[in-house]
Order: sequence, then C-alpha cells, then structure tokens
Amino acid sequence: PNIGKLMGKYFLRRLLLAIPTIFGVTVLIFLAMRVIPGDPLRSIIGEGQIYVLSDKELAEVKASLGYDKPLVIQYLAWMQDVAKGNLGYSFWQKDKSIADMVVRRGPITLQISIMALLVAWAIGLPAGIISAVKRNSIADYSIRGFVTLLMAIPNFWLGLAIILFCVMFFRWRPPMELATLWGSPWQNLQMTIGPAIVMGFSFGAIIARMVRSSMLEILRDDYVRTANAKGLANSTVIFRHALRNALLPTITISGLYLGATLGGAVAVERAFSVPGLGLSLIYAVQARDWTVIQSLVLLFAVAYIIINLIVDYIYAFIDPRIRYE
Repeated sequence: PNIGKLMGKYFLRRLLLAIPTIFGVTVLIFLAMRVIPGDPLRSIIGEGQIYVLSDKELAEVKASLGYDKPLVIQYLAWMQDVAKGNLGYSFWQKDKSIADMVVRRGPITLQISIMALLVAWAIGLPAGIISAVKRNSIADYSIRGFVTLLMAIPNFWLGLAIILFCVMFFRWRPPMELATLWGSPWQNLQMTIGPAIVMGFSFGAIIARMVRSSMLEILRDDYVRTANAKGLANSTVIFRHALRNALLPTITISGLYLGATLGGAVAVERAFSVPGLGLSLIYAVQARDWTVIQSLVLLFAVAYIIINLIVDYIYAFIDPRIRYE
C-alpha cells in the first residue's frame, strides 16, 4: 500500500476530530465565564470594590462591551475577534492588549516548557533504560531510590532551594526583566534555566519510571527473545527493537506534560519571578480580569489540543500499525 496516502488519510482524520473538540472547548469556556453565580461585571466593579457603579452605569458598561446582547450573538462576536487574532483588552487596563501580552510572554513560557521536557528526557530516558536492563541490581535500586526522591520533592520547594543556594553561595539571583532568546540570549538563559531544571527533574523521574516499566514488559516479548536468539548485539536489541515500542506511552505522557506546563507552571514561575503566561493568569484571577482569563484559558486549551494532535502524528511515524488502522 501507498504509505504516503495512508499517512495523509490518518493526518486528515485526526485533524477533523480535533476541530469539533476545539469548538466544544470554546463553547465551554464562553459559557463558564457567563453562568457563574452572580453578575460577572458586578463582581468586578460592584460590592466591595474601589469603583461602585449604579444600575444605570452598570447597564451602560454592559452595552458598551456588548454583554447586553443574546449569548449566541456574544459568542459569534467573540469567535470573529479570535479568528482575526483580536483577543481583546484587559478590563482594568484598556491600553493593554491581550494579544500583545501573549506575544511578549508566550515565548518565555513555551521555551521553559520545551527546555524542561528536554531535561526530563535527558534524565529519564537513560535512567529508565539502565534500570530495566540492570533489573534488581545496585544500579537499579539506586536509580529507583533517586527517582522516588525527585517525585516526592515539590517543584516550588526545589525552586526556592535552588534560588537560596545560588544567592547564598554565588550571590546570584534570576533577572527580573523579561529577556527574549534572540534579544539577550545570556539573560534569557539565566531566566529560564532554573525553572526548566526544576520542572525537568520532577518529570524526568516520571519518565524514568514509565520507560523502566515499558522496557521490562517488552523485554519479555517473543520478538525480543527471537532477536536475542539470532545473536544480535545487545545494544541493537535494546535500542532498535525494545526501546522503539517502549517510547509510545512515554511520548503520550510527554505531550500531556508539555500541554500542562504551558499554563500550569505557576508555582515555579512565581518562585523564579518569571513573567510567563501562567503567572499572568494568576494575576488576572486575583484581579477578576475575566477578559484576560477567558482568552488565556482558550489559548491554553487550544495549545493542549494541538500538542496532542502532534503526538498522534508522531505515533504514526513510530508505529506503522497505527497509520494502517
């Protein structure tokens, strides 16, 4: 059969499945921001706030924002703006475009997530392979003990410990100003390497356990025993036959982790004072800036779906059985 044609059909099928998922996510986010108990606008600028508006003034604000229209009209208008790349403006700072904030802070969060994933694979993959191949040996027990320790340490605690160590012994602290990789590489690396190491260590421990478990199961399969019986080199059996199949669940969990870190690395970002999107979302929640909350949650959800779509494509390249189904 034509492999290219099969791959094309597989990619198209996965893409078509992602479209209704994205639509459902947008509907859920839109409704969640509007069916919460009470009036969202009154909760922002009503009782207990600095600015208290009368009912007439509140109605005028709703009309100016389009919130007096039916929900269907509001949703379609929001989707039209999103399609144009217009995510709106902060409720409290009308001159602060949400799209500009995403463009400015998004690359930092994405860079930290990718660096953390690379650190995790650099730690977890060799550790898991050695632990599986050297099962019940001193190396296996040592790796399993170290992995368990890394999993037990909270990310924020490890981040604070690294900062305190660097400040006390090297008089170094992470830079406070936002620096891009292409604008100031050294300052950017100082800002991102700490969070990447902290998150990479914890996830590397998970990868090590996942790889070890998968490798132990696959090393018992018939085709691996056949490869050994044919006299193939041990490294060939491990890396060409066993590891390739063992990587499938690891790739799945890596995709989920990458999607989660885009919006869930709040504690680490706060510990290292990294001005990323996760920290921006926390500030928006504290300020009840629900226009920012709505846009960022949508961004995180779509990014999560796209990452899982990419993982499905990687599956098809690694395991031909998937694209033939």
